[in-house]
Amino acid sequence: MGGISIWQLLIVFAIVVLIFGTKKLRGMGSDLGGAIKSFKQAVNEEDNKKENEDETEGPSIEKQESADTAEKEETSKTRENS
Repeated sequence: MGGISIWQLLIVFAIVVLIFGTKKLRGMGSDLGGAIKSFKQAVNEEDNKKENEDETEGPSIEKQESADTAEKEETSKTRENS
């Protein structure tokens, strides 16, 4: 009750083939496959870009922290001398 049998799927498939034709279905399938492939490549490129940014930001953050620490030390030395 309410389920779709294999025969119903075959009838629907046959109607779709009759309406669109095999060449158009093949073209739509290749277009869909190409779209999925380009989407996966874009996602992978974005992940790689984020990983590269994380790797390059790591050392620069440490350099910034050490520069901030050195600046604080200079400020405290200047205040002590005043």
